[in-house]
Amino acid sequence: MLIRSFPAGAFGTNCYAIASGAGAECVVVDPGMDAVEPLKAMLAEDGLKPVAVVLTHGHLDHTFSVLPVCSGYDIPAYLHPADNGMLSDPARWHGPQLAPLITGVALPDPDEVRPLDDGAVLSLAGVELTVRHAPGHTQGSVVFSLDLGEAPGLLAGDVLFAGSVGRVDLPGGSWTDMLGSLRDVVLPLDDETVVLPGHGPATTIGRERATNPYLAQAAEAPRGRGL
Repeated sequence: MLIRSFPAGAFGTNCYAIASGAGAECVVVDPGMDAVEPLKAMLAEDGLKPVAVVLTHGHLDHTFSVLPVCSGYDIPAYLHPADNGMLSDPARWHGPQLAPLITGVALPDPDEVRPLDDGAVLSLAGVELTVRHAPGHTQGSVVFSLDLGEAPGLLAGDVLFAGSVGRVDLPGGSWTDMLGSLRDVVLPLDDETVVLPGHGPATTIGRERATNPYLAQAAEAPRGRGL
């Protein structure tokens, strides 16, 4: 498995390209702000041809460049339907930090975006991505499990970072939902699972299980209404 990435824009959103090997088709994950030209250069280094864009959630720092990337390569985008509102009305779902960047942003029509369903397996470019709905950061946040060859992998978006988790204070965020996602989606994964997050360095489930205070809190979260 070939994984390439770069931090896009001022928010350093990790944009990934995933392929079976050099010179092959690939899947693009989360083309964020100012991602078009860096993505083009990264793909050219390994001779990769994108066949789809998959989005971990609908925040602009992960979707900003999805329209030019999809239009430029004539490929579809995938997003969980619960986050479609972030494409049709981005200003409603983003805090004041992003507000100055929202005016004039062109995003895909949600009717043209293919849905991601919990438990679905996407077979794209010789790569199988298993979708798990993991709300909390946004209502439609997902993570993708995949086989990296030497270890399992997790494209975690803004659900899990090295030493932290995604913020829940923007519209659509929920700490209760985040605890449930960490407990039910993340914690059952094998310790050797390599976590490829939406921001910051890669880590492993084992490392986070041992050191991440938010995972420790999720492990103790009682099951019940809303969890």
